[in-house]
Amino acid sequence: MKKFLILQLRPETEAADDEFAAFLAKGGLSPDQTHRIRLDQETLPDTLDPADYAGVIVGGGPGCVSDDPATKDPTEARIEAQILSLMPAITDQDLPFMGCCYGIGILGHHLGAEVSKRQYGEPVGAVTCTTTEAGDKDPLLQDLPKTFDAFVGHKEAVQNLPDGCTHLLASDSCPFQMIRYGDNVYATQFHPEADAAGFETRINIYKHRGYFPPEDAEALIAMCRTSDVRWPEQILRRFVERYG
Repeated sequence: MKKFLILQLRPETEAADDEFAAFLAKGGLSPDQTHRIRLDQETLPDTLDPADYAGVIVGGGPGCVSDDPATKDPTEARIEAQILSLMPAITDQDLPFMGCCYGIGILGHHLGAEVSKRQYGEPVGAVTCTTTEAGDKDPLLQDLPKTFDAFVGHKEAVQNLPDGCTHLLASDSCPFQMIRYGDNVYATQFHPEADAAGFETRINIYKHRGYFPPEDAEALIAMCRTSDVRWPEQILRRFVERYG
């Protein structure tokens, strides 16, 4: 069995480790079935070929594709460039890809869509996602409920459906919650791996990064603990099962 390449962008070790553990648990993976790279600590090998992997999974992070390059954190800029360097091979060869939150911005930017903070940003919390007609037929969503809740928290969003993409999931506050390019390249605006405990960890770590007023942290944690987000992880599990 080929391994899954898991690319992480979070510079905070606690957040990165928690996210990696969530990918393993919710995806049904063991550590030896993955090749984990923390891009804040290492660069992609020159010889890395995404076609050598069962699939590529990109996690979330505090960076924004649409941030001004002149003021962008150097580490975040390097991480962004590293992931973007893989996208031509992934989209040209229609290789299995699952971009989570940050990943939809990467895919949209690569495909020439507008990714910005102009509209569709969502505060930290749970939103109700609804499948489109195409989503009802997609192998990662088929037989899931027509509507379900998922955890979000993002400043920027894809403003229009990128060329060549199929629209799979929408929410009232952000129309592009899940898209697919070709047959195998997926991206979600929500976090399919996140549960209440994981989001509580992220809320505490990122409460001073401008996603919400820091004094709202405890109320957000309480809200997460009462949210039913059992279905998004099935998308991640199906991705692993389909391509593993």
